[in-house]
This record gives sequence, C-alpha cells and structure tokens, in this order.
Amino acid sequence: MVSSKFLALAATASLALGSPLPLPAGFRLSLREDRPFNASLPNVTIFATGGTIAGSASSSDQTTGYQAGALGVDVLIDAVPELWNVSNVRGVQVSNVGSEAVTPAVLLNLAQRVQAALDDPLCQGAVITHGTDTLEESAFFVDLVIRSEKPVVFVGAMRPATAISADGPINLLEAVTLAADPDARGRGTMIVLNDRIGTAFYTTKTNANSLDTFKAVEQGYLGFFINIKPKFYFAPALPWKKPYFDVTNATSLPQVDILFGHQALNPALATAAVASGAKGLVLAGMGAGGWTTEGDAAIDEVIKNNGTAVVYSRRSMDGYVEPEGDIEFVYGGGLLNPQKSRIMLQLALYAGYEDAQLRTLFELDG
Repeated sequence: MVSSKFLALAATASLALGSPLPLPAGFRLSLREDRPFNASLPNVTIFATGGTIAGSASSSDQTTGYQAGALGVDVLIDAVPELWNVSNVRGVQVSNVGSEAVTPAVLLNLAQRVQAALDDPLCQGAVITHGTDTLEESAFFVDLVIRSEKPVVFVGAMRPATAISADGPINLLEAVTLAADPDARGRGTMIVLNDRIGTAFYTTKTNANSLDTFKAVEQGYLGFFINIKPKFYFAPALPWKKPYFDVTNATSLPQVDILFGHQALNPALATAAVASGAKGLVLAGMGAGGWTTEGDAAIDEVIKNNGTAVVYSRRSMDGYVEPEGDIEFVYGGGLLNPQKSRIMLQLALYAGYEDAQLRTLFELDG
C-alpha cells in the first residue's frame, strides 16, 4: 500500500508544476517516506549486485580480505545523501555477492530488470553497482542486450565502504549524476570509477589494486568528471558494428570456457572442457592469438567431433587477433579480450548464429 503521506507529497509536487504528475510504478512501491518525490529531478534506478562498493572490513585501514557484498543497496544510498540533489533514486537488490560469483542467471535477471526500468517513460537512466573483478564482463553483457538510448552506468569501488577514503560514495554519486544527464544518452553502457567515463565495450580492469584501474588503453575514455559534473570528449557514438542480442525470454546461456595459452600448455584441456559441456571455447592465446602445434591439433579434433565454436583471442591486454583463415567454426577474436569474447560467443550461440554470422561478428569484416 502507498502511504497517505507519500500521496500527499506527490500531490503537492504535481500542484507545484500546475498539472498532474504520474509517478513511475517502481517509485510508487519503493520510494521511502523520508525522501519525498521531487518533481523537478530525473528518476534513476540503482540496481545493486554486491562487490567491494558494498564491502565491509574489520578495520578502516583494511583494503584487502574484506567481505564483499556485506551492505544492502539502501545502506549505499543512505551513505550518499547528495544523491537526492541530482535524482529521485530507488534501489533494487538483484544480488549481493562478490563479482566472481555472478552467474549467467544473475546477468539475465539483471538485464531483464534494467530493460523493464528503461522501458518506463518516466525513468531517465539506470545505475548498476558491481564488484570490480568481473565488472567489465557484466557491463559488456548488458551493453549487448539492452535496447535503449537512455544511459546505463556500471559503477564499483576499489576500497570497501568501511575503508579510510573509500571511493565508493563519490563513484556512486558520479554514476547517478551521469545516468541522469541528458548528454549521456545514446552512448551505450558506460563504466564510471575514479572520475573517468569509459565505454563498457572496450574498458577493462588493468590493475588489481589501484584506483585508476579501468581503462581502454587503445580506444580511450568517453569523458571525465569535474566537481561531480560529467564532461564528454566526443558526441554520442557506438562501437563499430556493435551487435544486439534479445534475451527477453532467456533463462540460461550456453557454456563457453576460456583456455589460457602458455609454453607447454596441456592440449587435453580443450577436450575436457567440451566433454564437461562447453559449446564454445575461447583461447587466450600467446601474442596475437598463438597456440601450440599440439594444442591446435586438439582444437581441430573437438571441432571435427563436436562442431565446437572456437575463438582465438590474446592473453596480452591489447591487440587485434586476425582471422585464422576460412576454417569452419574457428574465428579471430578481433579487438575483444578473452573474457569479452566469451560473453559475445555465449550470446551468439544462444541466438543461434551460424558459421558465417560468427565470422562477421568477431572479425568485423561484414
């Protein structure tokens, strides 16, 4: 039930504007009585999944070994009262785990909830709080499955909420500010940490510990923040030939495994991965996708026997992996790192892509 106090506040706001003001359905259900609806501000939904930004440690100087996902979304919102100066916010707790525990089921649930929120004409944008270890994977996934011009912003923290100089509060404030900004429309899913705005398609975590870790070294940032205000370098644009996958009715995704390239790698791991259920493989190859002779022979066998789709990517942070020739079910990963290649291949296999479509998708040549 919606309280009489809440309805009175909404009515007051409507009268102030001189016309009735409908409220988003989600806000009717979850906006708290101590934070009245402000008709002059945009509406942003914060979807919380856990991670360091919601982490708690036993002391204020502890920045490793803490409990990720210890705090709920309302606690995160309460810690940043300035949020209410830039947006009407509501919190949705999707999960509360370290990002290493995020599963395809969590991602599908998250994406479907975000799409539903953005489909509401009174919602201006969405923010997703997430652990940084796999944030780039979830952000890339959402970037490929959300169909909306409205901003979607992933945000995390490198220090738990209990730490001295925790970075979560300012990151969250900047993320909500960005999601509420009309100039952020049409840019796809974005990542915000440490005053930087990056595209989810290319941005990756480059350092396990430092605050300035999320970068797209070759492609650069979209913009930055000054005094909590976003400043963009470019007009809205999307990555070249970025695909879209409809997961509205999806309940699961095909298993895709990543194998790491190194000297004297074990060729049998490819066979074992397929035997355990992998429908696709991504190879984090040496250099520009290099694999050993024995390893390639094992890959040829799993393709011949199972029709397994195999993407050759690279273990180095940047670079382009060229096509492996016109070989059926074998693809160069192009600009994508292994973890993003895995997400792309999962979605493409779910969508039923055939060999020619997969080649075009990864190699950007069609």
